[in-house]
Amino acid sequence: MTAFRELHRSGLLILPNAWDGGSAALMRSLGAKAIATTSAGVAWALGWPDGDALPVERVVQATRDVVRAAQGLPVSVDFEGGYSDDPAEVAAAARTVAEAGAQGINIEDGGGSPELLAAKIAAIRAAAGPDLFINARCDLWLRGVGEARTRVAEAARRGAIYRAAGADGLFAPGLTEEAGIADLVKATDMPLNLLAFPGLPDARTLERLGVRRLSAGSGIVGAALGRAAALTRGFLEDGGSAPLMEGALSWGELNALMPQPR
Repeated sequence: MTAFRELHRSGLLILPNAWDGGSAALMRSLGAKAIATTSAGVAWALGWPDGDALPVERVVQATRDVVRAAQGLPVSVDFEGGYSDDPAEVAAAARTVAEAGAQGINIEDGGGSPELLAAKIAAIRAAAGPDLFINARCDLWLRGVGEARTRVAEAARRGAIYRAAGADGLFAPGLTEEAGIADLVKATDMPLNLLAFPGLPDARTLERLGVRRLSAGSGIVGAALGRAAALTRGFLEDGGSAPLMEGALSWGELNALMPQPR
């Protein structure tokens, strides 16, 4: 059993999402038990849009960077939709990500037919073996698929399909209501993962409800880039230095976080 899989067995795993090696090193230093990537953040950091647009080789290199900076912490990679509709191609890419050091991946259905994602999951399991933790992301809430009152039941139905194909966890980003969360926990035999989202209950409540994983998603990178935008805007207007130092980590502090070359 991998260390990452073990973290889902009890309690609530709070999982920050890094977008490069530097952010992974920072998160490691602050006590994260594991680190995930955010596909949006990785894409933005490399100057690409989110949404299965980033070339797979860049995803693999970003994985290597994060794994190196994590220094032994388990790493899970946001693998979007697998960067292809061909399950064989998705499986080959996922195996490469696992060989780069990832202990887990997220792969999403995009709110579309669950059968295609199930085929991808089955192909990944066959290619990557039993140890890779496959988190199946159900996008009913993010995409507004179907009526709100039917989404928990549909997510449970999809989760059963994904479980049968080889998934280890179910990710339901956008689900925030306590009753719905409790119902979905009861309706699935996989660890339930939720996304930091407006209206989501706090960590203690989520743990009580039986949620096993809480992800930051693109929230941290979005806040960081928002702060960078505000600072850049001000600097371009008046060239002031003082705001750039407010709340900043020093060069020495940041440099000391980074793993030394071998």
